[in-house]
Amino acid sequence: MREFEGRVAVVTGAASGIGRALALEGARRGMRLALGDVDEAGLEETARLARAQGADAVLRRTDVSVEADVAALADLAETRGGARLVFNNAGVLVGGCVWERTPEDWRWVLGVNLWGAIHGVRVFVPRLLATGEPGHVVNTASVGGLLTGPFLSPYVVSKHAVVALTEALHYELAARGARVGASVLCPGPVRTGIWRSERIRPKDLARTTAPRGADERSFLDGMTTSIDAGPPPEAIAPLVFDAVAENRFWILPDPSFEPAIRQRFESILAGVNPVDAGLAVRS
Repeated sequence: MREFEGRVAVVTGAASGIGRALALEGARRGMRLALGDVDEAGLEETARLARAQGADAVLRRTDVSVEADVAALADLAETRGGARLVFNNAGVLVGGCVWERTPEDWRWVLGVNLWGAIHGVRVFVPRLLATGEPGHVVNTASVGGLLTGPFLSPYVVSKHAVVALTEALHYELAARGARVGASVLCPGPVRTGIWRSERIRPKDLARTTAPRGADERSFLDGMTTSIDAGPPPEAIAPLVFDAVAENRFWILPDPSFEPAIRQRFESILAGVNPVDAGLAVRS
């Protein structure tokens, strides 16, 4: 998909962070926007900023863990001509030990991060294919979808699954000779509010536990520092659009993680036991 102007982009998780940056980059490139998020105040602000750039932007409160909400967002996009570029971007983060995370922790993170992407693919891909026109799906994973470390279990499980989901989508679209492409975005730490996503956590999934060990607390403090020191989302968005224009599957904005990714895959082939490569550490 090389032409953006006048096409419709759908962005979930559009109220802040990478989602807002993608929406505003789409506006800068002349796209019409259909925006979704559970944070209605943030969503309104993103729409206001996009309209200030001259964009046609519509919005709807969207819980991506609910397929009917995603379908309603797709219907909203149809009022503007129908989605051509879909960013399944909504994401939340909970850290902690695998065995200490509550069922609610797991349901919330997997519901948003993984099921949000699954619902986005199921809802939008048939519509994209039906047009016969060029289109593209970008699923936001993370460098945590290529690496695994301690104390981030729900998050990294969800993001590894998003990478696999997107690869499968890529193969299946290619097998059909579709004019629809797929990419997976795997950023490192970016200066977003994801570490503070508890503010939008549903009440019925609120049961959680605090970090218990000193090593766990130290890791999570380091992760917070790393995220706050990361690049702004506005630095990521143009790279994503360039990758879509080039029909490039892998979008890895942070080259500092490449040695750790290479080490992990080489250790798999060598049959070596995993070694923590420092998921939160930027070289």
